[in-house]
Amino acid sequence: METERQIIFYGQYFTQFYLKQTEKVQEKIEYVFKIISTVQNVPKKFLNHISGTEGLYEIRIEFQSNIYRVFCCFDHLNLVVLFNGFQKKSKKTPKNEIKLALRLKSEYFNSKKKNSE
Repeated sequence: METERQIIFYGQYFTQFYLKQTEKVQEKIEYVFKIISTVQNVPKKFLNHISGTEGLYEIRIEFQSNIYRVFCCFDHLNLVVLFNGFQKKSKKTPKNEIKLALRLKSEYFNSKKKNSE
């Protein structure tokens, strides 16, 4: 199967979240990343746009009765940039997690712009 997308991490937020998870949850996260990397039309079950935001997406991971989310964006068509992750404990996505992801997204594109100047 040929890779369609590359996944990168911005900052330490995702790595810190990932390392706190159990081995089984980490395996499920890696499984979902493999789908995002290789499937051309990723089902909304795994990747969905956050309404009311410009270009912010959430990667959806379910394991047993737990729900995890990882915020990300696309840089060009084939690069997925990961920001923060968290375990979802209510129906609504916490606003502070969305704000953090939007801030990290802005930082990512600003630092990229500075590096290209």
